[in-house]
Amino acid sequence: MAKSGLGVWPRLIVGAVFASVSFISWAQVALPKDVSTAWAKTGLPESALSMVIEKVQGPRLAEVNPDTMRSPASIMKLVTTWAALSELGPNFVWQTVLLTDAKATVNDKGVLSGPLYLRPEGDPMFMLEDLWRLLRDLRLRGIKQIGDIVIDRSLFADVAIDPGEFDGKPDRPYNASPDVFMVGFGSVRIVFTPDMQNSRWKAFVDPRIPGIDVDSEVRWLPGPCRSSPQIDVERVVTASQVRYRVTGQAYGSCGEFDMYRLAFDQQTMASKVMKAMWTELGGVMTGEVINGNIPKDAIPVAAYQSPPLSEVIRYINKRSNNVMTRVLLLTLAAKSGNRPATVAAGVSRIKAILQRQGLDFSSAVIENGSGLSRNARLSANQLASMLQTAWKAPAMPEFMSSLAILGVDGTLQRRLTDSKTRGYAYMKTGALKDTRSIAGYVLSASGDRYIFVSIVNHPDAHKAREFENDIMRWLIERK
Repeated sequence: MAKSGLGVWPRLIVGAVFASVSFISWAQVALPKDVSTAWAKTGLPESALSMVIEKVQGPRLAEVNPDTMRSPASIMKLVTTWAALSELGPNFVWQTVLLTDAKATVNDKGVLSGPLYLRPEGDPMFMLEDLWRLLRDLRLRGIKQIGDIVIDRSLFADVAIDPGEFDGKPDRPYNASPDVFMVGFGSVRIVFTPDMQNSRWKAFVDPRIPGIDVDSEVRWLPGPCRSSPQIDVERVVTASQVRYRVTGQAYGSCGEFDMYRLAFDQQTMASKVMKAMWTELGGVMTGEVINGNIPKDAIPVAAYQSPPLSEVIRYINKRSNNVMTRVLLLTLAAKSGNRPATVAAGVSRIKAILQRQGLDFSSAVIENGSGLSRNARLSANQLASMLQTAWKAPAMPEFMSSLAILGVDGTLQRRLTDSKTRGYAYMKTGALKDTRSIAGYVLSASGDRYIFVSIVNHPDAHKAREFENDIMRWLIERK
């Protein structure tokens, strides 16, 4: 194996890093042996790694290939969420509104004359329960029977993607296509509940909508709960139906479990869910869900307001939600006046926002903003600079609180959970087949805060996980 340069740091900044400083003094310093050994154990060459470690608003401790453009995986979400937070503000919300014609009437039997209109704004976190509240508000206003529901999707261009294009798994929620009106991320929940008396698993789909069925052949395992369910799901699609065939095994004593899968495209899914939920609420629908325009004099009759952006990005970054990030990028384009919003306009908007902050992302390939991409590229330097900028900004608390907390929640819940490390780092992680990445803030025993960015591109990139842990532990223990 080629000799690693991590035994001796390539460069160490002796002074604070400021853009206005024209002279920087460099030195070399030995990396602690345990961290150097941890990298050597990965068996990966130094050329696979880009890394930056520096004190927040202070000197850089170390860097390895900091300007190399690499596939960042999901740490790309930091770029999209920071741009949105700094541009739109933490209290920004999305409105989803139901409207009727200006002259529409409701008779004594609750029949609405004319169509019902829906004006969405691209709420990335519009869930089933939110749709239920919106439709319930309509029922409370005495409306029982409706004809057509006309959805105005003109805010976004045709941004639908092929969900199977990335990795050939079109039923996986992380491959969901963005849409201006997305309900529950466009996925369904397949629930397995234990039938203790008959020692078997019962399966059902939530929401219960026509055209989706599940055939369960999950074997019941007796005895104590020894492992998580071992399940395989096959999606069979016909012209009018989606059927999930589920096989595998699970211990009955482990209790109920579930999984999420895509069934239809976003527009079909939203249409079916609206019809089914309106019926559950005791309503009658005689028409169809169609796309169209809303009259200028239409009157709002019910509305739902999303949680603020600060909460939305917390869900995005802690859970690494791809489709929410895609919709957020499109929202940035729409709010800047680019309507109908396109992905290209969203990317341009992000780069312009960062440019105003003095950050050069001109060479970055943001693509869809989520990092679920073979083409996206970032450097460790670009991301570290952005994290420094975010730290000085008024929205820093909201941004930092959106990151996974080491050993506590999100994608870091099960890492470094002992009392000496738990809670000492706020980070975003990323993983693809050939990529392992992490970026964020680490608090040391001395009370200093450090920025740590690591991006590894290599067929065996997964081996870098323990190296990330060792670096975080090393920083936490610094005094």
